[in-house]
Amino acid sequence: MKKFVYIAAIAAFLFSSCQESLEDKCAKEAADFTRKKCPSKIDENTEIDSMTFDKSTHTLAYWYTLIGKADNPELFKRVNLRKSLVEQIKNSTSMQAYKDAGYSFRYVYRSNKENKIYFDATIARKDYK
Repeated sequence: MKKFVYIAAIAAFLFSSCQESLEDKCAKEAADFTRKKCPSKIDENTEIDSMTFDKSTHTLAYWYTLIGKADNPELFKRVNLRKSLVEQIKNSTSMQAYKDAGYSFRYVYRSNKENKIYFDATIARKDYK
């Protein structure tokens, strides 16, 4: 019986020491996504350049480039993109673990023509709860 308890304790220790933290998992997933899928067209006017994770602020960031008709700063004056993003985050099941941990989500849209940032917003827990 002592041998069983000893083996179980070692197995529990090894199992728990091999698990990644949520921070490490998020950073790894962001890096993997960027390496494997970026840049990628989201639609005819938007391309995702990368996804990053800042461990110090617990912020997952999505970096987009606008192309075609969307590459127009006037569009951002007419559309409340922040409100749409908050609703997307609220309704997202794929972000649930990160939302439960209180992570923030940053969205950056830049011009392809002018290399200027048209929109940069961070959605914090207080915004999507």
